[in-house]
This record gives sequence, C-alpha cells and structure tokens, in this order.
Amino acid sequence: MNLIPEPIRFNWDQGNINKNLEKHKITNEESEEVFLNPPVTIIEDPKHSLHEPRLMALGKADSGKLLTVIFTARNKKIRIISARQMNKKERKLYEKN
Repeated sequence: MNLIPEPIRFNWDQGNINKNLEKHKITNEESEEVFLNPPVTIIEDPKHSLHEPRLMALGKADSGKLLTVIFTARNKKIRIISARQMNKKERKLYEKN
C-alpha cells in the first residue's frame, strides 16, 4: 500500500505554515526534505487517526537532521501536521530499517 501520494506535493496554509519552525526549530523545507531523501520509514498511527489517517515519517533533512514528521494525505497532497527531531526510540527504529 502506497501511503505517500505521487507525485509528492505539499499542502501549506495558515494552519500549518511555520508552525514547526516556531515550536521545534524545523523549517517547512526541512519537513519536506524528509520525503525526498531516501530512506524514509513510514509508520501508520492508528492512535491519532480518529478523523483521518495519520502517519509518521522518519527520515533525514538535507542538513543531516534526523526528523519525525507527522502527516496526513489530503486531496493527493501531503499535509504536515508536526515536525521535530527524532527521539531516541524513533532513531533506533529508523536506523534498524
């Protein structure tokens, strides 16, 4: 099952633009780079998928930062909900895959 819409496009609006920069010091561009820099590990998140499917992407920005990006797919675009640096458990999972 392909969880990332093709071609990869992103949905940014007032609800999510620069939110992660303010909260976690992660730029919108860094968030997008996770999806463009293989390898990326995608994990379904049923616990937070009450209204729509939520997914977690574990990957690397061009800067080398290891990031966790929470997202959903809306209208064939990736809508980033949250982006932050990986925690220790996520880093182990990413490195394992």
